[in-house]
Amino acid sequence: MKNELKIYNSLSRSKEVFQPLEPGYIGMYVCGPTVYSDVHLGNCRTFVNFDVVYRFLKYAGYKVRYVRNITDVGHLVGDADSNAEDKISKKARQEKLEPMEVVQHYTNGFHEMMDIFNTLPPSIEPRATGHIIEQIEMVQQILDNGLAYEKNGSVYFDTIKFANENEVYGKLSGRVIDDLMSESRDDLKNQSEKKHPSDFAIWIKADPTHLMRWNSPWSVGFPGWHLECSVMSTKYLGKTFDIHGGGNDLKFPHHENEVAQNFGACNCAPSNYWMHANMLLMNGKKMSKSDDNSITPNELFTGNSAHISKAYSPMAIRFFMLQSHYRSTLDLTDEALLAAEKGFRRLMEGNKVLTDLTSTHQDGPAALDAEINELINQAIEHMYDDFSTPTALGKLFELVPKINGLKDGHLSLAEVSTETLERLKKIFNDFIFDIFGLQDEMEQSNGDGTLDGLMQLVIDLRQNARATKDWGTSDKIRDGLAALKIQLKDGKDGTDWSKI
Repeated sequence: MKNELKIYNSLSRSKEVFQPLEPGYIGMYVCGPTVYSDVHLGNCRTFVNFDVVYRFLKYAGYKVRYVRNITDVGHLVGDADSNAEDKISKKARQEKLEPMEVVQHYTNGFHEMMDIFNTLPPSIEPRATGHIIEQIEMVQQILDNGLAYEKNGSVYFDTIKFANENEVYGKLSGRVIDDLMSESRDDLKNQSEKKHPSDFAIWIKADPTHLMRWNSPWSVGFPGWHLECSVMSTKYLGKTFDIHGGGNDLKFPHHENEVAQNFGACNCAPSNYWMHANMLLMNGKKMSKSDDNSITPNELFTGNSAHISKAYSPMAIRFFMLQSHYRSTLDLTDEALLAAEKGFRRLMEGNKVLTDLTSTHQDGPAALDAEINELINQAIEHMYDDFSTPTALGKLFELVPKINGLKDGHLSLAEVSTETLERLKKIFNDFIFDIFGLQDEMEQSNGDGTLDGLMQLVIDLRQNARATKDWGTSDKIRDGLAALKIQLKDGKDGTDWSKI
């Protein structure tokens, strides 16, 4: 029986059987970074989450067009609609740079960090500044449909009129219009240009000092932050597409306003399925620089932080992120990272052991076949069930003792058929590298195999020392390797080595 893909849809607040608009094809849009600073670790978690979604959709046989934008204009400080500075313009002014210098620098840094975490590049990565014409066109469409108004060169979306004519506004975030009114920022309530404090700008007239500005029918100005995603998602994926993703913090106002803009322009929903990744905590609390409760990716890689006891590799951190469901909060602690590092190494070592196993079973089903195949099937089913990486990982870890048992003789290779063993090898490898996007760090550092050759030489020298009862040399080799965090494991088929 073929597995049914189920996705938790934020719009319906329920898990739904996924039905693509076109069989075999998926259009997915994920809100990307605003490139005015180094990418935050919490954002890294979101992008890793959606990288796994992208990888699994492809693994499941879908042809996926994955669009993830770069915000390089329109995201204002404090997200206020006017009397506020664009985040990129502010950074450029402070550092005496051109705005596009700021954009290029932090875009390069973002891409480097995504490479470090081994995320696949999206199919298309559009920039907001490359789609100003299309954004102006959407503003005009919303005006033509009577759901926006112009005041003093700025254009605002008329939320009250939209809410009165359509029950859509507030559905995604779960907020009714009264809540939207009461939660409007104080500095917005004093903006006399708006008909109502909950109205939001879709085009903003630039003041004389604003560095980023374009001509439009209404003023020399720039687009509102929410507008770019409405424009770029529908330009590349169609007026209605399959999946829209992003961090949970974007649900309101960003995604809610996206929905309003799309309905305002074409009276159609932008996406059938909305997916939101939850936040990354640290020591049980929200990350905050002001509270000295934050850490950067580079501080994790170098160990240069009072919050951790050592440096952690990018793949150990990625593995840590996979241990929590994307819709759950994830608490980063030193203890959790240490445990994740051990789990990552155990998984990689299990795969290395599995690669060298050969069945000795003759014909037909074998004693362990049903148990192994059931665990494999369950791991796959968990991924089809809203991309549940922690439970899928759990099934892989249930397989690891069986793999080790087949190597050390506690289980007989005659009890697993060639067919089942080959399936186990393939699926285990597929999960680690193709679906979870992990990398074998020892293999990466090994390069052309020189390290393996050197280690084999060391192992041979140790074996000779033990054979001749030269315990001093044997102990020196053992202690030296331990100091380098290299562990030797003796087995019936010889000695293996691994990092610890």
